[in-house]
Amino acid sequence: MTGMETVRIGIIGGGLMGRELAAVCGRWLHLVDHPVKPEVVAVADLNEGARNWFNQVSTVTTLTSNWHDLIDDPNIDVLYIAVPHNLHEEIYLAAAAAGKDFLGEKPFGIDLAAAAAIVEAIERSSAFVRVSSELPFYPGAQRCFEIAQSGALGELVDVRSGFSHSSDLDRNKAINWKRQQATCGEIGVMGDLGMHVAHVPLRLGWVPSDVYALLDNIVTERPSPNGPANCDTWDNALLAMRTPGGAGRDFTMLWETRRIAPGQMNTWYFEALGMDAGVRFSTRTPATYQQFALRGGKQIWEEIQPGNISAWPVISAGIFEFGFADALLQMWAAYLAERAGALGDRFGTATPQEALAAHRVFDAALRSAQSRTAIAL
Repeated sequence: MTGMETVRIGIIGGGLMGRELAAVCGRWLHLVDHPVKPEVVAVADLNEGARNWFNQVSTVTTLTSNWHDLIDDPNIDVLYIAVPHNLHEEIYLAAAAAGKDFLGEKPFGIDLAAAAAIVEAIERSSAFVRVSSELPFYPGAQRCFEIAQSGALGELVDVRSGFSHSSDLDRNKAINWKRQQATCGEIGVMGDLGMHVAHVPLRLGWVPSDVYALLDNIVTERPSPNGPANCDTWDNALLAMRTPGGAGRDFTMLWETRRIAPGQMNTWYFEALGMDAGVRFSTRTPATYQQFALRGGKQIWEEIQPGNISAWPVISAGIFEFGFADALLQMWAAYLAERAGALGDRFGTATPQEALAAHRVFDAALRSAQSRTAIAL
């Protein structure tokens, strides 16, 4: 890493994903010829226990309960902001006004109005800003994206993108901020998981024109220290969408986000089918992706092992297998490389404009579920 620029990172919100970032920085030597070296130097969190975890990170010199301290600190180059959705607008606007580069957690605002205000502020700002979405950096997902981007699928027939897990299957799980509208937002699970689902389709230019949504709030009450608490966010969402295609007709696209998906641990998937070919990938089988082809009148699905090859090269051999921590490393490598002007034609982190486009879909989904009709975007 000799001669590489050191990027000093401050974390606002020292929870799970903040800790993951500290671990990512510790693995940076896995990357080959990356232009920068990140170091976590400061953490802001209201919870003293969350802050104290970072005492074991040797590069951290500042622990504070006040997030303004990190925005005002000239010795911090980049912020990672991982806070509940109701805090996005205030903190993201402050960072943009200060010209502070940051990677912000999805959904980039508690609702469409907040997202629009944030994106407008970023466009006026000098700050370099992207949105967290790591799952498309799995090698199989990367190969599917490249094949779809190449046009090899032919005229599109159907696209499906989803994220399902079972973290809320236990009815006795305590209430938390993701299960209440005041902190998570009315869009519920779409705000929590939706950017992961929207990232690849929107990057491919597949922007829906009409949305019909089926939303489900399955567990309406959860335990809290003060007794049963109202759980008023959507647990599951299925969005059926009409999407303009390049052949002068629309194709169907489904986005699925589920916090209650019996049988699923934490599964992200992407599938795209065309008249000439198809691709699909799921983190449930992370070492492979599947490719569809027509040969001699026969329909063939092939299973391919892409190896440990994602957006940025690593020292690990291609025969080694890829996991969630590797996806996070790749996302941060992409963000910091793009910030340094060195990403080239590699797959990039989600943009604020993509987050805003996703919010438009989620807002239409709310109106669709209420009216039980399709909503035009």
